Amino acid sequence: MNNPGDFKDKAALFAWIAGLLLITSLLWIVTSNLQSNYLMRTVNNVFMGNNDQRRLSGSLQQRPQGANRQAFNLFGYWYSMHNSTDLMFVFSVFRDGIMIPLGAIVSQDGKVSEIIPLSAHAVYVFDTLPQSILQMYINRIEGNRE
Repeated sequence: MNNPGDFKDKAALFAWIAGLLLITSLLWIVTSNLQSNYLMRTVNNVFMGNNDQRRLSGSLQQRPQGANRQAFNLFGYWYSMHNSTDLMFVFSVFRDGIMIPLGAIVSQDGKVSEIIPLSAHAVYVFDTLPQSILQMYINRIEGNRE
């Protein structure tokens, strides 16, 4: 029935899975600045490709104030904008199993003034995104700014 070898096999499997999750988490944390810089470069390339004069100038390392801020900051990146006091929060939403990259332009008073699709597919499906989902993200972004 209960073979001691079964327990050892299950423990070894659990250790492998836990180890892989730990290594993946550490890699994600250690490379977050690099990810942020590549994302900023990609968003700026999208702006250039769309003949949009806006540019991101730098990543902001926001310090969360409370559990909700901390949880929401895991799902996007804050950037300052070149020659502007506005900020941009880059995040993604799921639509039909595909991640849709979006950017929210946030004014100095913490209000979202515009949501921008950041890929060709995002432009294509942006009008079909439910307004209630976008409003939920807008509320969370506005409620989580300092």
